[in-house]
Amino acid sequence: MGKILCAESRQVPEVSRSFGIVIRMYCEPGTPHHAAHFHAYYQREVAVFSIQPVELIAGALPQRQRRLVELHQDELQADWDLLHSGRRAHPIEPLK
Repeated sequence: MGKILCAESRQVPEVSRSFGIVIRMYCEPGTPHHAAHFHAYYQREVAVFSIQPVELIAGALPQRQRRLVELHQDELQADWDLLHSGRRAHPIEPLK
């Protein structure tokens, strides 16, 4: 998997896919945005989490999937920083 580029405003790059959980981040370089956060999708559930600390902001995920998304906090923060500076995010390796 290569690097993920935010080519234009309002894209939502996928940064991770593991155990049926898809993690995406809005990409709006050069514009003010909310606190660092990501969107998690699992089956028909959608949730938004802050990154520092990883906490549920909106929506819902089953408890097991909520615990799994917390395991990549440092990588999620790094991708947030990259995307919002107009650079490419690094895909997060799936959990094994």
